Amino acid sequence: MILGSAMVDLLRQSSETLAGRIAYHDPSPLSIIETGYEKMIHHWVYGGFPDSFLAPTPSLSESWRENFIRTFLERDISNLGLNLPSEQLRRFWTMLSHHHSGILNKSNFAKSLGVSVPTVQRWLDLLVQTFMVRSLRPYSANTKKTLVKSPKVYIRDSGILHQLLGLSNYEDLMGHTISGASWEGYALGNILESTTGWDAYFYRTQNGAELDLILEKGGKRIGVEFKLSSAPKVEKGSHFAREDLGLDLIHVITPSGEGDRIGEHVRTDSPKTFLEFVEAHSNS
Repeated sequence: MILGSAMVDLLRQSSETLAGRIAYHDPSPLSIIETGYEKMIHHWVYGGFPDSFLAPTPSLSESWRENFIRTFLERDISNLGLNLPSEQLRRFWTMLSHHHSGILNKSNFAKSLGVSVPTVQRWLDLLVQTFMVRSLRPYSANTKKTLVKSPKVYIRDSGILHQLLGLSNYEDLMGHTISGASWEGYALGNILESTTGWDAYFYRTQNGAELDLILEKGGKRIGVEFKLSSAPKVEKGSHFAREDLGLDLIHVITPSGEGDRIGEHVRTDSPKTFLEFVEAHSNS
């Protein structure tokens, strides 16, 4: 049985444990593999919800996404049995969109919203559990470094991100300061949807070493940076992180990367060539 919001009521009414008799699969919006790499820019701008992606005009896509946001806040939340102020929750969600791909500082959010830190955490948990927001954990291996401990947050669907920010099309996106962070969240999300079995983290230390994404599986680690530029430069902090973690390569994911080396320890990839690398690496 495939269940959506009815799952909440079903589990609430059941008096029996379903341990061992239930399997969970969290379906995502359309991925880049499903839409086709040739439609990547359209997919990035309008997101993976089918009605938004397939809308015949940008204005209809925008209208669908706005209605989705309103329905989620004003109806779906209450249907989950939660009594939350929809206007404040939208303001929080919009604040998160401006902070997309950043380290979450709950105290700053609480101060701006006039609520407590536990309230911010509760709202964040709600958006994460309803698949509106992604919380990426920091890497915590014993590297003898002082590591950042707060998660990075992303609006999961790029189309919803752009709607919250009031960006209607590709030109709006490219003219906004969020464009690089938007590309990071879009590429990262599509990679995570297609790398089953790999654990995902980001890496950042107090002394400036950082990588946007670490994929780890069975003792194998892959380090990733995301850059919107067609001629990306890798900062010293990324090389410090590579040395900390003993990585051979840093993969820099750009819209037009082709798997080429641009340095002794750096390779540029598109989402397509990177996923091909991961698949080959998984089987090696």
